[in-house]
Amino acid sequence: MIKSHGAKKLSKTGSHRRAMFANMLSSLMMNEKIVTTFPKAKELRRFADNVICDAKKEKYDNVRSTVRSKQAFKKIVEVIAPRYKARTSGFTSVMKIGNRRGDATLMAMIKLVD
Repeated sequence: MIKSHGAKKLSKTGSHRRAMFANMLSSLMMNEKIVTTFPKAKELRRFADNVICDAKKEKYDNVRSTVRSKQAFKKIVEVIAPRYKARTSGFTSVMKIGNRRGDATLMAMIKLVD
């Protein structure tokens, strides 16, 4: 029986997926909300929650290896992690915002909750 374990592939190679999510994660942390396709937003939510949990536990090497941007790393450690000290999970929310005009792909906005 075939079972899916882990993340969705999203029709990308492993290196492309890692780079894409690192860039999207940096953009999310710097802007605190981004618009992307719905499947990408659902996968990005996993990465974002793990990075914020690692920052709260002061596992800075894990955060640095995932984010790769110095400005985003600094903002996560100094601003975002202290904001969520009382919260244990659910740091992001994904909202559907309709279909894209060109190809009717379902779009979503992912943002950090207040």
